[in-house]
Amino acid sequence: MFYREAGDFKTNYADDNQTFPIKFDRYRYYFVLFVAFAVIPFLINDYWVNAIFLPFLIYSIAAIGLNILVGYCGQVSLGTGGFMAVGAYACYKLMTSFPEINIFIHVLLAGGVTAGVGVLFGLPSLRIKGFYLAVATLAAQFFLVWLFNRVPWFYNYSASGQISAPERTLFGLEVTGPNTTAWAPYLFCLVILTICAVIARNLTRGMQGRKWMAIRDMDIAAEIIGVNPLKAKLSAFAVSSFFIGVAGALFFSVYLGAVEVGEAFGINQSFLVLFMIIIGGLGSIFGSFAGAAFLVLMPVLLKNVLVGGLGWPTDTAAHFEFLIVGALIVTFLIAEPHGLAQLWRVAKEKLRLWPFPH
Repeated sequence: MFYREAGDFKTNYADDNQTFPIKFDRYRYYFVLFVAFAVIPFLINDYWVNAIFLPFLIYSIAAIGLNILVGYCGQVSLGTGGFMAVGAYACYKLMTSFPEINIFIHVLLAGGVTAGVGVLFGLPSLRIKGFYLAVATLAAQFFLVWLFNRVPWFYNYSASGQISAPERTLFGLEVTGPNTTAWAPYLFCLVILTICAVIARNLTRGMQGRKWMAIRDMDIAAEIIGVNPLKAKLSAFAVSSFFIGVAGALFFSVYLGAVEVGEAFGINQSFLVLFMIIIGGLGSIFGSFAGAAFLVLMPVLLKNVLVGGLGWPTDTAAHFEFLIVGALIVTFLIAEPHGLAQLWRVAKEKLRLWPFPH
């Protein structure tokens, strides 16, 4: 009975057009932010941060970026891992070349570099689409991984070929390196995720988002009504690659600390983020969060239940995880193409009509 619009009226256009026009939705959003910023930092330890929270926060940023390109603009991409590698190596070069600059600036600049690379590899989308565009972005994935493996300048001529994040502090708190406290990298990634989510939400609800969706639904009709496909597609590649580059920079510097490009940013990474937005819901910011949470929490849950509780071998549990993910992808593609986000929307609609749900 508490999820109602009755009495929740608006007196001006700005209030009616806000991100969460229903008061209960706004309060729930503020409550989640309050718990995330003011409660969780006092409760978490290193295991929770490294196993759940950091992967969830970082993959959410990557999923939001890919969802803008695939879900909102309809441009299929299989090069997410390669673009994350661009963000990671750009962040590494900036951190080692300009150690006096704030790491927050390094992460944003790494996202900017990745946006430029994304625009470059997005040029084929002006002539090809669908399967052929997916193959083109897949070629970008393999080319970028090969480039970072073969050019020693990118990893500062290290004998091992790995890159390691130097220790960096923010407001006196160490956010990279081996001596970080559990909540410092968590809050750092949470702040960046919040900023990215707000930007993405406003972009997709505004004029730019409507242009992306017009291109997604029917690019020829969109061009007839005045949408410039060149600007729309390349802007989607730029914004998407920026978010993915930021995620790659955080994945390297804050989460892993040391990476080798073939292992950390291979094709499996591209498919993982793609599966997140398929399960979570294409064309939905909430779906990006839901898909990232599902695919981060499920392996941890299966490992604790199957390996820790039932005593299964680790490799058997890993294979069982692949079976579950594959079955879920097929199920969602057939039964609910809009993923967990659509199930959430249906649940809210039924709650608004309760006790008479249709």
